[in-house]
Amino acid sequence: MAAAAGQRRGTALLALALGLLAAAAQVCGDQNQGAVFLREFTLIRRESLHDDFLSDLLNNHKTEDPSSRTARSEEDRDSLWDAWGSWSECSRTCGGGASYSLRRCLSSKTCEGRNIRYRTCSNVDCPPEAGDFRAQQCSAHNDVKYQGQFYEWLPVSNDPDNPCSLKCQARGAALVVELAPKVLDGTRCYTESLDMCISGLCQIVGCDRQLGSAVKEDNCGVCNGDGSTCRLVRGQYKSQLSENKLDDTVVAIPYGSRHVRLVLKGPDHLYLETKTLQGVKGENNLSSTGSFIVDNSSIDFQKFPDKEILRISGPLTADFTVKIRYAGAADSSVQFIFYQPIIHRWRETDFFPCSASCGGGYQLTSAECFDLRSNRVVADQYCHYYPENIKPKPKLQECNLDPCPARWESTPWTACSSSCGGGIQSRSVSCVEEDIQGHISPVEEWKCMYTLKMPVVQPCNIFDCPKWLAQEWSPCTVTCGQGLRYRVVLCIDHRGIHTGGCSSKTKPHIKEECIVPTPCYKPKEKLPVEAKLPWYKQAQELEEGAVVSEEPSLLIGFSRFIPEAWSSCSVTCGVGSQVRLVKCQVLLSFSQSVADLPIDECEGPKPVSQRACYSGPCSGEATEYTPEETDLLYGSFQEFDELYDWEYEGFTECSESCGGGVQEAVVTCLNKQTREIADETLCVMSRRPPQLLKACSLDPCPPKMGDWEMEHLQSYLWGRIADTRCLLFSPIIKRN
Repeated sequence: MAAAAGQRRGTALLALALGLLAAAAQVCGDQNQGAVFLREFTLIRRESLHDDFLSDLLNNHKTEDPSSRTARSEEDRDSLWDAWGSWSECSRTCGGGASYSLRRCLSSKTCEGRNIRYRTCSNVDCPPEAGDFRAQQCSAHNDVKYQGQFYEWLPVSNDPDNPCSLKCQARGAALVVELAPKVLDGTRCYTESLDMCISGLCQIVGCDRQLGSAVKEDNCGVCNGDGSTCRLVRGQYKSQLSENKLDDTVVAIPYGSRHVRLVLKGPDHLYLETKTLQGVKGENNLSSTGSFIVDNSSIDFQKFPDKEILRISGPLTADFTVKIRYAGAADSSVQFIFYQPIIHRWRETDFFPCSASCGGGYQLTSAECFDLRSNRVVADQYCHYYPENIKPKPKLQECNLDPCPARWESTPWTACSSSCGGGIQSRSVSCVEEDIQGHISPVEEWKCMYTLKMPVVQPCNIFDCPKWLAQEWSPCTVTCGQGLRYRVVLCIDHRGIHTGGCSSKTKPHIKEECIVPTPCYKPKEKLPVEAKLPWYKQAQELEEGAVVSEEPSLLIGFSRFIPEAWSSCSVTCGVGSQVRLVKCQVLLSFSQSVADLPIDECEGPKPVSQRACYSGPCSGEATEYTPEETDLLYGSFQEFDELYDWEYEGFTECSESCGGGVQEAVVTCLNKQTREIADETLCVMSRRPPQLLKACSLDPCPPKMGDWEMEHLQSYLWGRIADTRCLLFSPIIKRN
């Protein structure tokens, strides 16, 4: 087993040596500080390199004898060197490495200057699972015996004397050994610094990741920043814990905070609660001294008998809540300080699109409030919360300065030659050019030959013209004999909407005579005016089926005025006014929907759309009223509704010119004071007087042979010969 292990170790060392040869390591021109450039994980001591190998490397590059230096010009010095070669592959794939470039001395004399130069590369952060670069170099020696024994090596960082040597400590022991005089190029000199070891020397690296740069991060973590992206938060907390109150919150430290330092003095203990941006919560007890990783944030905790110190360099990758837990009767105090990021900041937008596609235009930038945590744009009010935030001013620049090519330009279309049924409209089209000042001038048409000329004529209003649409006929106005029937005729456009534009000459008639084939009978004796005629079928049906309603209704095919509800009185006391909307409407039989018609389509008087109203006397005021208001308020102490009442106003014309007819009493709503006819809605419908009919035109009609024979036959069948229209004539019997 030992032999096999030794063979494996020998094979590994051989592979490392071959790797070094394949990397073509180069040596610096200054032999006093000879440095071998080592590729990542090429672990071999310089003194173990073969002398012939090193001499070959040194002989390939001319070195400069310091005693032979003379004062030359820059041109003379540069002329002795060949051009710099290409940059080598980076020593690391992430976390910051080094790359080198070589040049060759062309003179037989010594050349002044260096033949190798370095630059940083792969300056992207390594993923968390990659681990520490110095720790990787220590662990590479775990399978190499030290003083006859294997150890698990851990890195010893921040050596002030020689930060670029590979010093490692054996796990579980106090043994600290320098396993290599130089760490690999790109290794950080110190854990809290960007300075980098190159060829065994610690080189200054700025926050811009450039060698020799003195640029540093501000307290907010911004490279070469001015500290305006964060704010300093400091304070002190004094605990008041007891056995009844075992813990309390010291301070909440938000995501992205840096340089956190807390010092607790007293018997109590600190612990942490965290919440990530994804909402994952955690709790971490700090029980012993050490360095910990909490939600990808490195924490340094020191625990002493009488105090505890917590340090977090940051930036925090979660929201931290520092809490204190009761541990003794004495009070504890906590001092804290950290830099809190301003999470909402103004961000300048890109330039908006140019105001013109050619010929010179302008474009502006704007500013938007940006949430650094969610990477989303939020309302401006969030940025106004921070006085440190200064909204950037818009920037203006010219754009698209190239002259515009010639183009076709048209005048507006003329009016259509026809309003419907298809027409023609035209326009003029010309070739024009526009200069950078925006002046447009006509040019020859051949300059627009590469663009399609717009049409000069086009059809218009190709939809059908409005047409008259007649609805179904209403029922006949009588239930016996001759009457009238009505229908609604609407002008309908191509969309099926009621409109105008139809010719009055082609409008179908809206009423016509109708005959109901049901005989009408007169009473046997004359009835008084006040009595209803039981034999008059129409009146009888109205009497039996009438339902008192104050709301007007629509019958299919009949148009009538439909008033809406009265508005509230315009005043809260005294005399005011009320208004309402009155529409002319019809119930369409084909769609069972109500359509609005022009006002002149409805027959009869239009209901009033305004009336007076009284809301009671105004308290504490001496009010003077007009005579009309006085009559309304105090005339006969009557209520407002009693100003209007129903009255009979004569009779209608007789329904027949002979043979017996009827007349119906006309009932109207009157203003009792002015005796003027008012709208029916102003009178109470429940007080409407009953319908009155009286007989008229009782003289017999001239005889007609056919009519009398038929009437005689009907009377005989019904057994009511005595009730025939004319008792003065005997039945006529035809004989062959």
